[in-house]
Order: sequence, then structure tokens, then C-alpha cells
Amino acid sequence: MKIYNSKTRTKEEFIPLEPGKLKLYACGPTVYNYFHIGNARSFIFFDVVRRYFEYLGYDVTYAQNITDIDDKIIEQSISEGKEFSKIADKYVQAFLDDCEALGIKAPTHQPKATDTMPQIIELIHNLQLKGFAYEVNGDVYFDTGALPEYGSLSGKQIEDQLVGARVAENIAKKHPADFTLWKASKPGEPSWQSPWGMGRPGWHTECVVMSRHYLGETFDIHGGGVDLIFPHHENENAQAMALSGKPLARYWMHNGFLNVDGEKMSKSLKNFFTARDILQEYDAEDIRHFFLSKHYRSPIDFTRELMEESHKAMQNLRKSITAFGYDALLETDIPDMEILKLEQSFQAAMDDDFNTAKAIAVIFDLSHKSRSSILDLDIRKQAAAMILKLGKVLGLFSKPTHENSEVTEKLTASLIELFLSYRAQARTDKNWALSDKIRDDLQNLGIDIKDGPEGSKWSLK
Repeated sequence: MKIYNSKTRTKEEFIPLEPGKLKLYACGPTVYNYFHIGNARSFIFFDVVRRYFEYLGYDVTYAQNITDIDDKIIEQSISEGKEFSKIADKYVQAFLDDCEALGIKAPTHQPKATDTMPQIIELIHNLQLKGFAYEVNGDVYFDTGALPEYGSLSGKQIEDQLVGARVAENIAKKHPADFTLWKASKPGEPSWQSPWGMGRPGWHTECVVMSRHYLGETFDIHGGGVDLIFPHHENENAQAMALSGKPLARYWMHNGFLNVDGEKMSKSLKNFFTARDILQEYDAEDIRHFFLSKHYRSPIDFTRELMEESHKAMQNLRKSITAFGYDALLETDIPDMEILKLEQSFQAAMDDDFNTAKAIAVIFDLSHKSRSSILDLDIRKQAAAMILKLGKVLGLFSKPTHENSEVTEKLTASLIELFLSYRAQARTDKNWALSDKIRDDLQNLGIDIKDGPEGSKWSLK
């Protein structure tokens, strides 16, 4: 397996810290509002990373934080006239609900920043003891000049960090690039007692504490959107390096930006959509297909036309499954070598830096097989079973929709009755060969046939 490591800017062979185990961390939400479709891309992709490693047989520990104390949450609490905790609780639940609706599996660990405050304070105190942090009037800053490795992830040098768009002016800092570890609270703001007075942690410190707490000093993969490389992930890694001399993660993975109709998503342009908005219009699996049909590192343009294409694509794939019955396919053995070779092609695509676009193309090759009239019925069924197996790796076909289940149930009964009528006519004509073939083919599909004085009865195995 090769993974593009943002730190080295190259594809590297993936070698886990522990054989057969994966420790994965991906940045979660800051819960001040419903998450937007750009966030959804990241959450869905790292869900697929987790699923693929599980498919390969890895023991996966997946941690994802929830930032429930932040400037934006405080601003939203003022805007809505509610306590910050009520705002956070509201949007934490919304986040969990929307993730479930998108078919995203719950992480192994999903800590909140406010639940790890003692560990956050301890980490900042240790950085201060080691000479990497300094306090000014209740604020604590990380001293970037004390860490030679600062900038090793993003490639940005400390001397280039001048006051500007992403570096705020603050005369209390030794250097403009120094970042906040602990922020003294203002009157009326939520705060916690610390060695530096009442205050709250900085965002970068919250994440490094939670990831190290659940995954260790160094873990396998750290992920998030490309916009997080600097300053967030750089500053996380800096704290880890300062504490232990070890990098926070061995591989850093970042998904590309999402635009809407060719433009950056923005409320001012009225092209800002939450995942909840889009789930009102499209099935969750259509949304997953849309994101996964493009390589995760590439930018992606959200348009209604592309979403309609994903909807039609998923309709076609679902037909390949419902034609044979969802439950029956789950129990189908797949010994055919050609179909197993396509599974290997799927793995080769995923092993090449999670090329989900190529992986989906393999699933469509299987779909063509499953619907080919020149192939034996058993081969077609095996192809459909493989579609279901590989689709689940991408979070597709997790369960049949109610509509599909109802239609399939009625269609199945009608088709079976139709074939039994053909068989009854063959028996009347004493065409025993045709009669036996219809019975055997139905049995191969999991349908038992019993002949009696009142005709033939059928039941599903």
C-alpha cells in the first residue's frame, strides 16, 4: 500500500507501527453550527480509510475529536442568547445525527475537548517546564523559535511568518508565528482554573492532547482537510515534537477543497450548503458516490448536474443487487477466478493512495457482469455479491432502502410465479428437461420448489 504523505510530499509505502494494527486520527468538527458539505467530504473519506483497513483485516483504533469550546461557539452562544454548553450540545447531537445519516461509522473514540481539560492543562505545563512555552498576563504561547523542527510538516519557515492574513498581530508574543496554548478568559466567558489563572485552551492544543491520549505519542495516520495543514496540524505536530522529540503521526493525509459551481463556498455568494441541506435532496449513498468518484486529494466541484449523475449511477448499481436479493447475496460464495481478479483490481486501486475513483470503476465492471445475458446465472449472482462486498468498503449498500425492498419483494414473487407457470406448461408438454432446468435454476437462486397434487409451491431458502 502506498499513501501520499503530506509531510514528505511523496507516496510512501505504508508500514504500520504495529503489524496488523492501525491507529488513525482525523479532525472532527467545531460544534457551533451544522457541518457543511466540505466537512462532509473529509468525514466520509476517513470513514472509508477506516473501513478499508478493516476490510484488509486490521485492528483499527479510530479517534476523532469534537471541539466543544472555541471562539466561534462563544460567538454563536451570544448570537442565540444561550449558554455555550447548550450550543455545543445542540450541534454535537446534530453532528452525530448527520454522520449517521451519511452512513459514517462511529469512531472508536470521540472525545470532547471539555472532557479532557486536566490533560490539556498538564500538557501545557509540561511544555512550559521544557522551555517551549511562555506566559504573558494569563495567556500562554508556544515558542516556535525554541523548536528547530517547526515548519517541517507544512514547509513554512518561521522567518516567513510575518503579520498578515493568517498571523494576527500581538505585541505580547516573542514572534508572530507563536501560537496560543492557553487563553485568559474575558468577563462572562466560559473558563477553567489553571496555573495561569482562569481561561480556556487553544484549538491546536486540544487536538494534540486528545490524539495522544487515545493513540499514543506517535500513531500511524493523522488526517483532515488540506486547509488544516497550516497552522493547525503544524502546531499540533510542533507540540508533540517539543514534548517527546517524536512526530505526532507517521503519515499525514489531507483531502482537497470543495467548490460549488466553480466557486469557493461562501454564505455571501449564497452557495453555502450544509450536509443536512443536501441530505434533504439526495440519498446519503448518492452523496458518498459523488465524493468518492474523485480522488480524495483532488479538488472537487459540487454541482447539481454531478449529483444527478451520482444518483443515476447508484440507481444502476442498486439494480444489480436487488435483482438477486440483498440477503441472498450476503450468503453467496464467490469462487469464480475472474470475479476474484476484479476484487484484486479493487484492492490495487485502494492500495494506490486510496484511489476510490478507480475502485468504483471496478464495481461498475462487476455490474456489467451481473447484468450480462451471455453469462451463467451463477456467475452473474457472484458478480452481484462482489458488488455488495466491495461497496460496503466504500460505505455503500449498507442496507436496502425501504422502497427497494418493497419493490424487490413484489417483483421477486411475480417472477417466481411466472417461471413456475412456464415450468407447469413444460410438465404438461412432458418437456422434462426444461422442467428440471427451471427447477434447478430457481434452487440455485435460493428458491425451494415442492411439487404436489395442487401444483408447485415455492419458498425462499
